[in-house]
This record gives sequence, C-alpha cells and structure tokens, in this order.
Amino acid sequence: MSNQAESRPLDPYEARLAALERRLLAIEAERSGVRLARPVLLGMTGKRYVTGQIERFGLIGAWVIVVIIFGVIMPDVFLSWLNFSTIFSSQAVLVVLTLGLLIPLTAGDFDLSVSSTLTLSAMTLTVLNAQHGWGVVPSVAVALACGVVIGFVNGAIVLFFRIHSLIVTLGVGTFINGIILWISGSQTISGVSFNLVNAVIVTRIFGISLTFYYALILCLVIWYCFEYTTIGRRLLFVGRGREVARLSGIRVDRVRLGSFVIGSTIAAAAGVLYAGMTGSADPTSGLQLLLPAFAAAFLGATSIVPGRFNPWGSFIGVYFLVTGITALTMLGVNTLVQNLFYGGGLVIAVALSQLVRKRQPQSFS
Repeated sequence: MSNQAESRPLDPYEARLAALERRLLAIEAERSGVRLARPVLLGMTGKRYVTGQIERFGLIGAWVIVVIIFGVIMPDVFLSWLNFSTIFSSQAVLVVLTLGLLIPLTAGDFDLSVSSTLTLSAMTLTVLNAQHGWGVVPSVAVALACGVVIGFVNGAIVLFFRIHSLIVTLGVGTFINGIILWISGSQTISGVSFNLVNAVIVTRIFGISLTFYYALILCLVIWYCFEYTTIGRRLLFVGRGREVARLSGIRVDRVRLGSFVIGSTIAAAAGVLYAGMTGSADPTSGLQLLLPAFAAAFLGATSIVPGRFNPWGSFIGVYFLVTGITALTMLGVNTLVQNLFYGGGLVIAVALSQLVRKRQPQSFS
C-alpha cells in the first residue's frame, strides 16, 4: 500500500499550478535580471543582468540620493534621528493602508474604498470606545469587522454583476463616507482609550513608535505569503491572467473575493492604528490617504520585483515620497507641494511600471 501511495502521480491541479509558477518565475526573472539557481538564467547577458539589478534597486538608490541632497542642504535638521524617527512613525498608517490596497491590485482589481474603510474603522472604534464606554478589544473587533463586511460587499457586487471594480468601490466608498458623517454628526470625536494610544504611538523602540514595527511585520507576512504560499501564488496568477488561471483549475472568483476581504480588513486595521495615533477620529482626514497609497503601490511595482505589486517595493515607495515631501516642507515650500508630489508621483509611477511590464495593457476589471 505504501509503495502504491508513493508512486501515485501528482494531482493534476497541483501539477498545473506548479507549471504556472515555474513559467511565471522564469518570465519575472528574465525581466528583472534576478539570478536563479542556474549559473546562466535564460541566456541572460551580463549587461541585461546589470540592467535588471538597476531596475530592482533603482528606487532605493533614488531614496538615498534624495536623503544626500537634502542632507547637504539642511545637515543639522534633516539628518537628525528625530526627523527620521518622526517620518517612520507618522507614516506607518499609510504603509499599512498601501499594503491593504496591494492585495486586490495583485489580483487585478482596484479598491477605491480603502481610505473610506480606514476612516469608518477609526470612527467606529472611537464612537464605541469614547462615547459608549466599550473596551478597547471589543471596539477594535467591531472596527475590523467593518472591514470584512465592506470587502465582502465590494467583491460580491463586482463578481455577481460583473461590474468594473473601479466603479463599484468608488460607489461603495462614497456610501461609506455618508455613514461616517452620520455616525459622527460631521464632527471630530476624541477620547480614545490611552491603552490603545500607548500601544500604538507612545511606546517606542529606538525612538520609533510601535506602529512602524506593526507595519514592518505586516509587510514581512505579506511578502512571505506572496513568495512561499499557495494562496499567494494563486493571487498572483489570477492577476496576471484570469482565463489562464481559470483553465488551470484555480477558482478565480473565490480568490478575487478573498482579496477584497483581506484588503479591506487590512485597511480597517490601518484605521485602528490611525485612531491610536491621533487619539481621535476625523470624518474626512483619512480620505486624503487614498492618492498617496496608490502612488506608493504603483511606485513600488517598479522596484524590488519590477512589474509586480510587491510589499517591500511599496514600503520603500511610501518613505521615498514622504521623505521628499518632508524635505521640501522644511525648506519652506508651500504645502500644496504634497498634492503635486503625490499626483505627479502616481502618474510617473504608473508610466514606469508600464515600461517595466514592456507596455503590456493593464488587465484590471
């Protein structure tokens, strides 16, 4: 019996999935110049390999150049550890939101409701905790549940009615904004428990608040899932080619629905961190994070793993953009530079990501 079990052929579904993974890895390696186990990768020349490495780490290089330039201009202020610890701490919420946005983007869907989900989560937690006397744990649980529900609604509408995700999530996000104004009375609500504030922003390691380390851990988890788990590979296959994935036995609709739910849940977690950082919830301030999140996600797709949305690229993309904005603000540039930086960054990032993808049309739907 044991010999028969050992000689049993591989399940057809798993075999097709393994073949897809090998093909995808070969294509990505050829584009990015990543060296695999073989000494020579797909006949890649030394020049092609160097070009691939420049593509992979170009964003990190650009970030270093920005730091050097502004460090020379403002050495005492800009290069201080206080400045960088503030940047790392204050923008961790944006990192978490970008990572949440990354999940549906990888599956080939837009989610324009993530910033609304963040704001609703923060407002729900604050109302329950500050106005109704709920404990931190049940308040956080309800806030995260809001993200699960919103993700399920987005995915169900997109998949059942076959409507473009851009339209659905834009409508759902606008609807959520109305709910936020209703439950808050269009006012900022404060009074979040110090237990949450302490666990998010007050407690620090090396001068950096814990919220940064939460974002770092989440980034590590998503990277591991993308690279080393079946679920992550299925998500990637669906985003690259839904019909091919469907013919290979992958349940495409289930993967897309799951990506909406997970992405919205992460966005809700960003809302929890946002409430903990500010000690309050504002009905509109969280909505301003949508454009920066998209800019960082697309900018991240040009680095580390060029042509693919990836967590480490997005992580670097967030801090690259924020470093530039912080430096220009220190120089006394008008605050409108933030919109110029994020808007221009998004357009340039999308253009660069398309060049990296060899100008292949986007398959979002």
